[in-house]
Amino acid sequence: MSVRVVLVDDQTLVRTGFRLVLDETGDIEVVGEAADGSQALDVVARTRPDVVLMDVRMPGLDGIETTRRLRGGPHPAKVIILTTFDLDEYVLAGLRAGASGFLLKDALAADLISAVRVVAAGESVAAPSVTRRLIAHYLGSAPPRRVTDSRLVVLTGREREVLTLVTRGLSNTEIAAALVLSESTVKTHVGRILAKLGLRDRVQAVILGYESGLAG
Repeated sequence: MSVRVVLVDDQTLVRTGFRLVLDETGDIEVVGEAADGSQALDVVARTRPDVVLMDVRMPGLDGIETTRRLRGGPHPAKVIILTTFDLDEYVLAGLRAGASGFLLKDALAADLISAVRVVAAGESVAAPSVTRRLIAHYLGSAPPRRVTDSRLVVLTGREREVLTLVTRGLSNTEIAAALVLSESTVKTHVGRILAKLGLRDRVQAVILGYESGLAG
């Protein structure tokens, strides 16, 4: 089955460029376009895509609020935030709103295609090191709020160790080496952490870890 995608950007040329790239694949179908958030809500409700490529800076209803409404709706499509700079202040807000990651607007065609496929498969877009750098830029400079520490009580000691390393930007392979575990065991721990804490993906785990003071 093909991955169904909706493009949301107030620049027609951007949408056209993305459509041309995605239409060249055999497994991704652009099922709709929107020039602002209000249009996006209507198009997504009508087409029920798997993935939405969402610009954040749009007139009217911006991409952050649109993402929040989409993720909280009855048919929550996965969202990839489109940004001009990889440390754009809007990216973090988009991730908090429920986006599964971010993508630079000038990304290579191969990266765009890969991002759509990865998010459709339930993963998040952004290498762990990039995710760490993004979150650290906005949360790392301030004292951790520790408002979510009580949520971590449900974790085992090993799961807390894994979450700490996830927060610091390590990949599963790096975590396995650091804790002398198999990569499959680390993957299992990460899955259990997400389930126990009610988190959607690794990006949310990193944010929670930073807010809980696990970044060290």
